[in-house]
Amino acid sequence: MIAYVDASVLLRVALRQPDALPEWRQIDQGVASALVMTECLRTLDRLRLRAKFSDAAVATRRATILALIGSLELVEIDSVVLERAAQPMPTELGTRDAIHLATALLWKDLAHANLIMATHDTALALGAQAHGLLVVGV
Repeated sequence: MIAYVDASVLLRVALRQPDALPEWRQIDQGVASALVMTECLRTLDRLRLRAKFSDAAVATRRATILALIGSLELVEIDSVVLERAAQPMPTELGTRDAIHLATALLWKDLAHANLIMATHDTALALGAQAHGLLVVGV
């Protein structure tokens, strides 16, 4: 399976949460926006402060996040992605979700491949479904 993976999926896997994506091990090729690095590491920093993660816990989780991201094909956020994300969409999306969806759609078009959207974000899932993508995770 080729899947576009957003930060919600990566974080649940990295943090070993019980509601992590069941299809995670079925992903043969993962694609993501370069935005996931910032999203994941900012979330980890918030957890460090709010949940009082120890330095060792932060280091372990950070290494896991970086390894997971390293296994993905990252798509840079360029003017083409931003222009696509700025266009009207059939469902209501915030800026980050629009960037994720635009990245997925552009990658799919360029790769001429079937792409599944892996997300736990209901708005992103709905937007992806409206564009004809199969969605897992919600």
